[in-house]
Amino acid sequence: MNTIMRKSVLSVAGLAFAGGIFAGPVAAHAAAPVVDAKPTAVAVVQVDKPGVDTAKLIPHGTQGTQSRIDLNDEQTTNVKAIIAATKKSGLDERAAVISIATSLQESKLENLGHLGDANDHDSLGLFQQRPSSGWGTPEQITDPVYSTMAFQKGLKQVDGWQDMPLTDAAQTVQVSAYPDAYAQWEQQAADLVAQHWNS
Repeated sequence: MNTIMRKSVLSVAGLAFAGGIFAGPVAAHAAAPVVDAKPTAVAVVQVDKPGVDTAKLIPHGTQGTQSRIDLNDEQTTNVKAIIAATKKSGLDERAAVISIATSLQESKLENLGHLGDANDHDSLGLFQQRPSSGWGTPEQITDPVYSTMAFQKGLKQVDGWQDMPLTDAAQTVQVSAYPDAYAQWEQQAADLVAQHWNS
């Protein structure tokens, strides 16, 4: 399936936390629906890698049916950029798992430019962030490190994100029309973090 066919219909949304702690941009869109709309816990096999705290990768177990795609060199480079940005933000492996799973849902880890008529809004990059919603300029949003740090800035404003199921943490920042869709990528995201965190 090509990129244009995968592009979701986008909508405008805003996110504000009480007390004015955070009022920032959010990306909202209609993502591909999850096979199992009501997540259920499934068994998790975690990959042990030296120096990686695997207990942090999937602390709640995966939720629902898991999806997986084969990655090309560009997608793998984007995984490494997300991990580098996570470290630059001072966050741990769990934040990298949430970020990679979110990007898998939003763009399949492809740094998307404007899709023309297939995109009725201006969402760009790994996280489908919108310049018009304040995420940054098109050049910034299509920089994988910048876009990851922008996503994680929103994540850090979510009270208790470390203890939330992945899909809840991602959804609070992204405000997707399909809030459960992020959960399906948790196992692959954890595997990628285990593989690349110390590489």
